[in-house]
Amino acid sequence: MSEQPACIQGIPAGLTVRGRDHTAVADWLCACGVHERATGRRRVEQLLARARVGVCPHRAAEGRATA
Repeated sequence: MSEQPACIQGIPAGLTVRGRDHTAVADWLCACGVHERATGRRRVEQLLARARVGVCPHRAAEGRATA
């Protein structure tokens, strides 16, 4: 039996931020299915600076790795 990638249905890709102080939490679900979570104001700000809805940096990184 081979492993199959997870299939996420019903959860739209995007960025969600909760809280605005040191207890802030951000979740980013990329269009390719990669999920990232940041906690704390500094890490949330870093994630917000690099997360782009509709642009997948993970696929671009795969392309550079194979080149």
